[in-house]
Amino acid sequence: MTLLILGLILWIAAHFFKRVLPDLRARLGDKGKGLVALILIASLVLMINGFRGAEIVPIWEPPTWTRHLNNLMMLFAVALMGLGHSKGRLRGLMRHPMLIGVKLWAVAHLLVNGDLASIVLFGGLLGWAVVQVIVINRAEPDWTRPEPGPLAGDIKLGVITIVLYGVIAGVHAWLGYPVFGG
Repeated sequence: MTLLILGLILWIAAHFFKRVLPDLRARLGDKGKGLVALILIASLVLMINGFRGAEIVPIWEPPTWTRHLNNLMMLFAVALMGLGHSKGRLRGLMRHPMLIGVKLWAVAHLLVNGDLASIVLFGGLLGWAVVQVIVINRAEPDWTRPEPGPLAGDIKLGVITIVLYGVIAGVHAWLGYPVFGG
């Protein structure tokens, strides 16, 4: 559990670095982007290894129907995470599609995982995403909605979402976390 918590702390620190220490971040320039990227990779490694190695401490037993809700929510979460980078008509629907996708991802996983490590991981990332949106909105209260692009961009996003969702499901199955039952 220590690795998992350390990974969460690094993840949160790396994402707030720009907001908490803007002068230092600006002085680092492009080197700062590399540093943050390395910290984020390290945090992911720590979170994944910490989660996989954590003792299973059951807190509650999720009902079986939540697996289906999780799968549907995950499809939308994957789409939202890509929406901010899409070039389609939908890209201007919301201000923080990636962070909303992270929140949806976290809630979906909390619905189907009732153990302590899952609550720490997914609850921690849900909390981070909520606070991140608040911090960004306070620092940059004005938002200019991007101009909608062509419908082809939305179709491309849909195809990428379905393919990526399949890859994610496959990786979960390979790691021993069956997405569709089993």
